[in-house]
Amino acid sequence: MRVRRPFKALFYCNVLIVCLLLGYKAYLNFVLSDFEAEHTTQIETIQAKLERRESFSFAVVGNINNSVGIFERRIIPMLNASGVDFMISAGNAVSGGGEDKYRALHGSLSHLQMPYLLTFGAHEYEEFGSYRFYEHFGPHFFSFHAGNSRFVFLDGTGKTPWRWQILWLKDLLRQGEARHTFLFTGKPLLQDEPSARLAEEPDYLQPLAFREALLALIDEYAIDAVFAANVPLFAEQQRGRTRFITTGGAGGLVLNDAASFHHYVKVSVSAQGIGTQLQRLEAGQHPLFKRLESLWFFIYSLFYVGYLNFILLVSGLAIAAIKLYALAFAERDYYPNFDLDPSPWTERPLRVAMFTNNYLPFIGGVPISIERLRRGLEAMGNAVLIVAPGYREQAREAGRVVRVPSILAMGENREFRLANIFLRRIGTAVRDFRPDLIHLHHPFWLGSLGLFLAHRLRVPAVFTYHTRLEHYAHFVPLPGTLFRNLISHALIKRFANKCDAVIVPTYSAEEYLRMIGVKTPIFVQSTGIEYQRFQAVTAEQVATLRTSLGIGEEKVLISVSRLSNEKNIDFLIDAIASLRQRTERPFRFLMIGDGHQRERLQKRIDELNLGAHFRLLGGVPPEEMAVYYRLGDLFLFASKSETQGMVILEAMAAGLPVVAVRSSGIDDVVRQGYNGFKTPEKLALWCERVALLLEDDELRGEMSSHALIVAREHSIEQFAEGIKEIYATVIAASRAP
Repeated sequence: MRVRRPFKALFYCNVLIVCLLLGYKAYLNFVLSDFEAEHTTQIETIQAKLERRESFSFAVVGNINNSVGIFERRIIPMLNASGVDFMISAGNAVSGGGEDKYRALHGSLSHLQMPYLLTFGAHEYEEFGSYRFYEHFGPHFFSFHAGNSRFVFLDGTGKTPWRWQILWLKDLLRQGEARHTFLFTGKPLLQDEPSARLAEEPDYLQPLAFREALLALIDEYAIDAVFAANVPLFAEQQRGRTRFITTGGAGGLVLNDAASFHHYVKVSVSAQGIGTQLQRLEAGQHPLFKRLESLWFFIYSLFYVGYLNFILLVSGLAIAAIKLYALAFAERDYYPNFDLDPSPWTERPLRVAMFTNNYLPFIGGVPISIERLRRGLEAMGNAVLIVAPGYREQAREAGRVVRVPSILAMGENREFRLANIFLRRIGTAVRDFRPDLIHLHHPFWLGSLGLFLAHRLRVPAVFTYHTRLEHYAHFVPLPGTLFRNLISHALIKRFANKCDAVIVPTYSAEEYLRMIGVKTPIFVQSTGIEYQRFQAVTAEQVATLRTSLGIGEEKVLISVSRLSNEKNIDFLIDAIASLRQRTERPFRFLMIGDGHQRERLQKRIDELNLGAHFRLLGGVPPEEMAVYYRLGDLFLFASKSETQGMVILEAMAAGLPVVAVRSSGIDDVVRQGYNGFKTPEKLALWCERVALLLEDDELRGEMSSHALIVAREHSIEQFAEGIKEIYATVIAASRAP
């Protein structure tokens, strides 16, 4: 599936915006210093300011709605220059009651050069915001005395029972020690002509009984002024000696007409009484463009009302729209591109850089496979550069190898090396080599560096899936089940999907990658073996080895494996212990390989008194392995961590039938009843098959000839030719229009 580049750029641009805004919200919630009971400090400051003063002034704003464009950048500078003593929000200072909204408001209010107070409004109550208001600022209804005036704040949201508030207010007004009383109700009490167009009944103080009881108290005690917000307009009415002022233009959505515009109200208190003055925010409307400016101010208002959430919403919708477009309208072709012509790259030498976390002289399946591929490719005239960790005992190398010093060596014999991928000379060497393609043999560390360089150099990256990582959980400092069940599969999937192609040695490995969600093209190509080298072994060489190992006429069972947990050697020990009780045919089992579990395994062998049957030979030089294989009569294998059992192919090249525990790396190589047997990990069944081949010379001979036929199909020459064909196909695909 391909999405046009402008859409792709827009998609990632919106993803970036969403990430930045979510990061900002996280910053507001988790990084900014906490604040609590702000009203306590603000009231103390106001009372100190107005002490023994007959005259003062304050500003009332409504519907701030977290506005930055209007309130923070335009109204706050006006307030700071106006000379008022403090500011009061009549309600809806936030666009919603979320923690990020309260923290953003606190940041805006910090620009004020005067104390401030907030009325608990409808928006403060939303999104479980009531407890945040209580924590950050104070109670939902309260009063205080400053100068010659009393300021009373009610909860008009319904959070606090209205009858309790009426009882509390009546008791407060009876005290009568203040010359002036100002009441803040959050929602308006009276409707007028402009509000009829802009508000509905729920926008006014509810329930109706609360409103009527409150109006009765106001008439009885002659409150000077009642302030409210919650509707986007300015309205002032007189009822008796009380002024009812609705102010909703400090930053929220307005229509920018005669009733709905941006403003605040200045209240002056003196010995002569109180005065209110509307302070309108000039929009700078030119008569010629009055209509256009009105429309612009409306759109501008819409934008900055909770503008972060607005942008977040738009970006989220854009991402969803692009995804829907890609799903519904972008053409998709799930089949390979059969029009690709790889011949220009199969017919000429290629330059291939390989990245691996281990390499010779470390003995293992991956290093041996890489070395064989290198030799095969170079024999065909291609150039190969290998980037690998350095080892103390490494010999001088004829080919191009960049050895990277290790930061850390792990394992009993320090066989696992963490190379220093931060050296600049690695990138320099690869750039100077000018590769046509980069081949990665591990999905992390040096493999990740190789993938990064492939993207930087704009050449294809091919990944060979060699190893079932979930079986290596014991090497990872994480909970084993977490690594096996989640991390290992996610790591393989993520890495493979960043590459241009994946090579697997068996069809079962391909099926696994598809099951975990790998969508990159996958090519099946089994690893090659040096088939002719096994045919060149003489009977004299085998006899000499048999004598040196002290083996008489016994049948010889062979296995080759690193002595590590994931190789399931304990199963082999138990199987040999059971097998010696099951068959009368004399046999010796030779385990070739070394590893950190050797001491523990030898102890188990001794405890079971298997010394006469089970022998750990340790490591054998690669050039001598063919003779050891030819010494055997039967090859046994119990590992379940292979993607392809390369040692099984080598054993077949020596004419050995195989008995193995069924697993992904075995299933495609061992053909049941033809060149061996594969069984579930059940001791009795497995031993039964081994005993059958030990005792039936005719069957063993027939399977031996079949093993040679299968092994012949996996020569290094065929391996290298198949890999180069894959390289050529991937390069052709990368350069296709």
